[in-house]
Amino acid sequence: MFEPVHAWFLEFGTLGLFVWTLLKVLVVTVPLILAVAFYTLFERKVIGWMHVRHGPQFVGSIFGVGWIQAFADVFKMLFKELIVPTNASQFLYRLAPIIALAPAFAAWAVIPFDDGAVIADVNAGLLVLLSLTSMAVYGIILGGWASNSKYAILGALRSAAQVISYEICMGFALVGVMVAAGSMNLTEIVRAQAGDNGFFEWFFFPLFPLFLVYFISGVAETNRAPFDVAEGESEIVAGFHVEYSGSAFAIFFLAEYANMILVSFLASLLFLGGWLSPFQGWIGGPLAVAGWWWLFAKALVFAFSFVWFRASFPRYRYDQIMRLGWKVFIPITIAWIFFTAVAAYNNWFVLGS
Repeated sequence: MFEPVHAWFLEFGTLGLFVWTLLKVLVVTVPLILAVAFYTLFERKVIGWMHVRHGPQFVGSIFGVGWIQAFADVFKMLFKELIVPTNASQFLYRLAPIIALAPAFAAWAVIPFDDGAVIADVNAGLLVLLSLTSMAVYGIILGGWASNSKYAILGALRSAAQVISYEICMGFALVGVMVAAGSMNLTEIVRAQAGDNGFFEWFFFPLFPLFLVYFISGVAETNRAPFDVAEGESEIVAGFHVEYSGSAFAIFFLAEYANMILVSFLASLLFLGGWLSPFQGWIGGPLAVAGWWWLFAKALVFAFSFVWFRASFPRYRYDQIMRLGWKVFIPITIAWIFFTAVAAYNNWFVLGS
């Protein structure tokens, strides 16, 4: 898709390549930051409706929606003073939010938005994603430890154990997808779900248990309700970032919501055909045309699910969360990986065309 523009920039040598790479990064990161802002507004409005109230409606009001409320909150946090605790580790205290944010943004380099529309179309895309997303936990641990606060370190320890546990579940779920598609390249995984049977070609059906494990693990990995014990306000006063304020807290906030959007896009790519139309091979016309809009529509459904879970479910106890990961999800994924391998070897179900 971008080959002609890429070739034009290459005519300017190293400088052209640098500018081209920078443009691709900005094309992804700037919309992502805006998406996080509007996602917070979307979350507050949806939860408000579920609670039979209005939510934000005054700041930049259009049709009863406060469209500028999210940006007003961002400006408020950016201009607030960053108060560093007296006994905190100064360098690590400031470094922790950046370590949490950097992997959340870097992972988007391997996310394809359409066939060929990707910054880095690497063959080991799944491995890159697992490597980058596993780095975010270091920011949480450092933030809790460097704050020199009992509540913060408790939240950090909880989060580390939880994230590492559910990373195993997510990794096993991705192994099943890799076996089914025969590739770790995200573009090839989506192409493997193309065919003449519409959405029945998607991995959602043969890998349904892995889909459930992956998405629920994604909710736990991002420390979202009902798995938000790392930030349990009623227990440990906001958890690992209890001592953070201002721009540092805003960075943690941005990283959390960027990861939520990332999980939504990955679930769409891995199990719901990505940019493929659900009507492929069935009908003609615009509805059967594959495109980025299908990917965004599917990701929006998963993004809504994060909000729905927060408004509907009570928080799990910590022992229940760990039991679910180790005693339920891991055995299910191991069993279904074996089934997927046998099915792929014997062609029991068609995996793409």
